[in-house]
Amino acid sequence: MEKHVAWIVLICLLLGAAAMFQSRLKHQMYDFEVYRVAGVRAAAGEALYRVEDGHWQFKYFPAFALAIAPIAQLPAMTARAVWLGLSVVLLVILVSLSTSLLPERRHSAFVIAGFASLALGKFFIREVGLGQSNVLLAVLVLSAVAAWRAKREGAAGAWLAAATIVKPYAVLFLPYLILRRPTRGAAAYLGVVAAALLLPVLRYGWSGNLTLLEGWFATVTQSTAPNLASQDNTSVAGMFAAWFGVGPLASWLALALTLVLLAACTRAFLKTRGVIHPEYLDAALLLFLIPLLSPQGWDYVLLVSAPAVMLLIDRFGEMTRPLQWLVVACMAIPAFTLWDVMGREAYRVFMMSRLVSLCALVEFALVLRLRDRRAA
Repeated sequence: MEKHVAWIVLICLLLGAAAMFQSRLKHQMYDFEVYRVAGVRAAAGEALYRVEDGHWQFKYFPAFALAIAPIAQLPAMTARAVWLGLSVVLLVILVSLSTSLLPERRHSAFVIAGFASLALGKFFIREVGLGQSNVLLAVLVLSAVAAWRAKREGAAGAWLAAATIVKPYAVLFLPYLILRRPTRGAAAYLGVVAAALLLPVLRYGWSGNLTLLEGWFATVTQSTAPNLASQDNTSVAGMFAAWFGVGPLASWLALALTLVLLAACTRAFLKTRGVIHPEYLDAALLLFLIPLLSPQGWDYVLLVSAPAVMLLIDRFGEMTRPLQWLVVACMAIPAFTLWDVMGREAYRVFMMSRLVSLCALVEFALVLRLRDRRAA
């Protein structure tokens, strides 16, 4: 029955996406256009990282540009439509995997998915509208969780390596693979990433590939600071930059909080005795860290917190009343503060207050609390 409903939902979403594309999105999907241009350049053996691209610089591994090249060869509008359809399918898969993999689920998938979609719907829509690839990242990570569930460590490592190729932030999972101890996962991860780093040699040659990797590193490091003060930045670095200005104080505070978050995660990973399938919560925490720790953690990247949000919704009845109200507030504040309703200036003031970041940090802490209580 649930599968039939999932198909109906998917068809409805695809029809809705097609209508949106025809009316608005064919002239938007700005982030996908960055991917498409990079794919065209990769197919032609041209430079990927160019200063003249300005804000729309390509910031991902060269292998991702090569992976996107087949779609990039299509006419621009067709390529956008294909990517839009793939994004909608991936969103359905994300919600489906997040519910089906929940360990010892307390409530029905419909209830959990429904409330989670309310909490994250704004970010889902923004992701699709921009043509981003965060949903692909989250699906790849959850595929690794499914592989762990089937005791396939090597496959899990390969899925996480694929996630790192899509978004380099997923390198956060490498220390976790090492911490899990079986070497197959870490070995598979390193092998796939190494192959991906070497893949452009086939198109660019050895020296050309080194030039690409140098260009990638320069682009990522040089484009970080200007983005910290953006109203849409929800990372801890962006939070402190908004409060204290971009400078040494904000940087040190961000580093200190980053170390605290990493230490808290490590403690949770080691505290798994008596927990059935701890990998779900572990992966949920690491996914949640991505928008919090990445200096370019835009608000819509919080969609990757879907597994964590679903855990909190599923365990909602086991919390005290004050914590329940806290969960509701932290999910509702980001979900229902809309630019279209508030207006440009009020929305800017709200976003610069970094309430979204604080809500995310509270949710993160509550997920950690589930591990302390052996609830996940």
